[in-house]
Amino acid sequence: MATIKVKQVRSRIGCPKAQKRTLDALGLRKTGRVKEYNDNPAVRGMIEKVKHLVQIEN
Repeated sequence: MATIKVKQVRSRIGCPKAQKRTLDALGLRKTGRVKEYNDNPAVRGMIEKVKHLVQIEN
């Protein structure tokens, strides 16, 4: 299965609580952290919710 790397590039300070929870679900707690996930619709949906805080890496 294909994988996707997600990096948190902006701070979660000042974000709504729902977006903070989404970052927690993705395992991103600090700026600069990178996590790798299986590429599926659930992960893509979470990334879409916080797209202004994260970056997809190759």
